[in-house]
Amino acid sequence: MKASAPIATSPIWPEAPAEPLSGLARSQHKSPGETAAGRSAVTERAGKARAPKRGQPDREPGLKRANFGRGAGLPTLLLLPQVLILVFFFFIPSLRALTQSVLLSDPFGTTVHFVWFDNFKALFASGEYRQSLVTTAWFTVAQNVITLAIAVVLAFATDRVVRARSVYRTLILLPYAIAPAIAGILWAFLFNPVVGPLAHMLHALGISWDPNRNPNDALWLVIMAASWKHICYDYIFLVVGLLAVPVSLMEAAAVDGAGPIRRFFLIALPMLGPTIFFLAVMNFIYGFFETFAIIDAVTHGGPAGATNILVYKVFVDGFINLDLGSSAAQSVLLMTFALICTLLQFRYFDHKVNYGV
Repeated sequence: MKASAPIATSPIWPEAPAEPLSGLARSQHKSPGETAAGRSAVTERAGKARAPKRGQPDREPGLKRANFGRGAGLPTLLLLPQVLILVFFFFIPSLRALTQSVLLSDPFGTTVHFVWFDNFKALFASGEYRQSLVTTAWFTVAQNVITLAIAVVLAFATDRVVRARSVYRTLILLPYAIAPAIAGILWAFLFNPVVGPLAHMLHALGISWDPNRNPNDALWLVIMAASWKHICYDYIFLVVGLLAVPVSLMEAAAVDGAGPIRRFFLIALPMLGPTIFFLAVMNFIYGFFETFAIIDAVTHGGPAGATNILVYKVFVDGFINLDLGSSAAQSVLLMTFALICTLLQFRYFDHKVNYGV
């Protein structure tokens, strides 16, 4: 009996013979990436891919990696301007305010006494400060609601415009380029009880409008001026959010018979929940800190302190009355109130926002 020759095995598939195949068999046993002309171009390119250098992470061919050098010099240099701005305009003033809030000094700073928390106790015992706190709460809430409501309406209306949509958006965004002080002066002129055209219209309707004497009129005037100035900011985010709403959902609702208003309130508006939540937080911060110029240009905190919100009271007590300790304590409390309001919004409203699509 003739002994059979040993069969060589393949290094990849040990159980398969490594004997050369015939032409027909070779054509039937091609690899998935191989063609009749031999190895495919994809296999050749993959074989020519450059191997990663020693000490560098492997990555797919064709991907680019940002390279700032091996040292930390260039990243530090790029971050240095922002770090310097934070240090000189945020951290140092904050530490100075914390230090000054527990001190009692004369207007010229020649005599300084450490008084612990007496400045804070005097503030909470002051009826004027409590009234300013209530005024700030009403002002911030009203400004937030009015700004968001009008911005939502404008975003919906602009989304329905077919022709010259960019022109409408440009006109709505124009107030954002106006300085807050200029916006305040503009609204003070329009509602001036003597020469203001809008004030004359209110008088013709039988409304006794006089923000120089009526505290309620003055408060509503600064609320409207602050809201008008900030509507553009909310409008930008809402318009971009509407562009992200899937068109298929809106078309499916239209096929089912839902009108434009119903589609907006039942589909688009719930999907804008994260954007609206973000804008609500930013509007509170705007009302607390960025309305000083409007108050100063329109009412100067009057009449009778009706528009003397916390951020303006910090300025009056610190730079006019020269009560540095009380002004610093008020700034610390203002930052604390803003932080508490932000945390409360995240605590009670964030879980009601739907982040899914």
